[in-house]
Amino acid sequence: MQKTWSYRTYDVKEGLKPGSTTFRYFFSVSEGGEKKCNYCVWIGDDALTQFDTSKDFNAIVSSQSEAWREWVEDKIDAEDFRNRALKIDATGTEEINLSEIKEHVSFYGSG
Repeated sequence: MQKTWSYRTYDVKEGLKPGSTTFRYFFSVSEGGEKKCNYCVWIGDDALTQFDTSKDFNAIVSSQSEAWREWVEDKIDAEDFRNRALKIDATGTEEINLSEIKEHVSFYGSG
């Protein structure tokens, strides 16, 4: 499932990472056709039941997408175009810089 929406002068494409067995939800932000950054929500397997007892990815997206959209809009308002992720696990939520992660993160990759 992918959606596209606009905020201010930016286009945002959002959706679950295709084929991923772990929860990865991406927001790709562009302006005038030029990519600005990616924002991502990562939910660890140990935290999925906080959002949906059946661990259904689509149900989690349905219940949380508005809050995540507000997070993206706040980043755009602050002109924070660093690649960022909300990493959620059993210990809490942490915002991390995707550029500092050794593992390459791709919107359309595997895993």
